Amino acid sequence: MLALESIKKGASHVIIIDRNEDGGNNVCEEIKGLGGHATFIHADLLSRTSIEQAISTINSTFKSVDILINNAGIVTGKPFIDHSNDEIENTIKVNLVACMLLTRGLLPGMRAKGSGHVVNIASSAGMAAHPKLSVYVGSKWGLIGWSESMRLELEQEKTVIKVTTVTPYYIDTGMFNGVKSPIIPLLKPEKVSKQIIVAIEKDKIFCRMPWLVYAIPFVKGILPQRWFDFILGKVFRVYSSMDSFEG
Repeated sequence: MLALESIKKGASHVIIIDRNEDGGNNVCEEIKGLGGHATFIHADLLSRTSIEQAISTINSTFKSVDILINNAGIVTGKPFIDHSNDEIENTIKVNLVACMLLTRGLLPGMRAKGSGHVVNIASSAGMAAHPKLSVYVGSKWGLIGWSESMRLELEQEKTVIKVTTVTPYYIDTGMFNGVKSPIIPLLKPEKVSKQIIVAIEKDKIFCRMPWLVYAIPFVKGILPQRWFDFILGKVFRVYSSMDSFEG
């Protein structure tokens, strides 16, 4: 969806990195159908070697990218104690480490060119704890902290490279099938994609959605933790949203 929206907004060429060859190539065909240009690069984000090969292909073929959108993510919705070691490691690798490695590999090209934009798709779950999402939350919490720290470093160096951190609520993509959220509805992918593109165009530091997510840092900062838990858990029922998760 983001790739298609980027083309509609005037992107000259979209590079898609994924391990799903059929899915990636299908998106490329859709982009070409819209009159755009696209390249699919097969990579397994669980493998550092595979990521490095993808980076090498991009740097040798395109020299640099204008915008990097780190959008890959996986989730295992269960109590922490029920996670396998592989589930823990894979979640952190895909949701956090892969983003760091891709950015580390493509950032030098942006610096050499003197422009660029890194967009990290985190989650509102990275701003507040969620039962049955502990490892996912940990990965997104880490992504937000890294994304913000990198932004500050680039600003201190007086580069013109921008960093935008995106923290959406549950998105209705199928990744969170079964989630029940009676107070805050799941977000529609089309609307999320459009808001992210607008945030890129406006060089926003944060893109949070829906608007209630903007209140989380403030409310969490001023309220005692038990009060915050009551509001999120009992009033908005966020803490029970994963009880019916199917994945």
